[in-house]
Amino acid sequence: MAFQIVVQPSGRSFTVDDNETLLAAGIRQGLNMPYGCKDGACGSCKCKKISGEVQLGTYQTKALSDEERAQGLVLTCCATALSDVVLESKQVTSADAFPIKKMPVRIATMEKVSSDVMRIFLQLPAAEVMQFHAGQYVEFLLRDGSRRAYSMANAPHTLAADAPKIELHIRHMPGGKFTDHVFGAMKEKDIQRVEGPHGSFYLREDSDAPMVLLASGTGFAPIKALIEHMQHKGISRPTRLYWGGRRPADLYMNDWVLAQLPLMPNLQYIPVVSDALPEDAWTGRTGFVHAAVLQDTPSLAGYQVYACGAPIVVESAKRDYIASGLPEESFFADSFTSEADKATV
Repeated sequence: MAFQIVVQPSGRSFTVDDNETLLAAGIRQGLNMPYGCKDGACGSCKCKKISGEVQLGTYQTKALSDEERAQGLVLTCCATALSDVVLESKQVTSADAFPIKKMPVRIATMEKVSSDVMRIFLQLPAAEVMQFHAGQYVEFLLRDGSRRAYSMANAPHTLAADAPKIELHIRHMPGGKFTDHVFGAMKEKDIQRVEGPHGSFYLREDSDAPMVLLASGTGFAPIKALIEHMQHKGISRPTRLYWGGRRPADLYMNDWVLAQLPLMPNLQYIPVVSDALPEDAWTGRTGFVHAAVLQDTPSLAGYQVYACGAPIVVESAKRDYIASGLPEESFFADSFTSEADKATV
């Protein structure tokens, strides 16, 4: 039996079939619903149920606490409808989602930009151009049916018409089925299959609020795409980029960021290192990158925050920033949830 799902305040609606999650149904029908892991692990798809009944499948309590569930919050990635449902999600706005496509891609170039990060360019089929928002991601479709998601690190305007390429930053997770392949057997000219675009992480251009761009590790990839997009569109909102890593080498495109600063006078850059060693000779900011933001700006009222990276960084930032006055609807995040994170109970 199909049920009707309405999302407020946008008023957009879609139908959901038996045993289909609300998120899957919304994506299938072109709604740009917020999500991250799609496995009940990150909480990015959390929204409030105004009316109706849903059944929640397996999820982690770090993504949805008992208190939040009692307040009517649900995870759309693991919720199935038992009746017509009204949800509240201020991130669902106009019908601006691009079509999701499956396509073959060729590994165009591979470059190790640090000991554990590979910068890869994938050549897309010229005849099947993929439209996307800067900040969205693609999923590799592996032969065993599993998927691996990586954010695109370049903005759409950078795609050449004759040989469009998307940029990915892939961190090696030792023992990881896909990343072991990337850092081992994968070579240029190999063919892979991807699907995209996915995700609700992109710049909201209907605001002139000052912005904080927060990245940890390879969470810099979609932030880089946002910066390219801002530069291309002449967006001059006051913006501060905080990029955190354990050691200076984790800021693997530090020189690229520094090169953008003279071109973007409204962009400030604050690199933060948490575990520098004496041989690093690090003289910059230290500690947790999300905490550095509050050290500089104790109140985030009136700001927008775009956060990307490890789940612990994104979760801590959201909690602390909202406590400091940031409206919850002004926090946009893409949590890099690994297969190990998803398996954590």
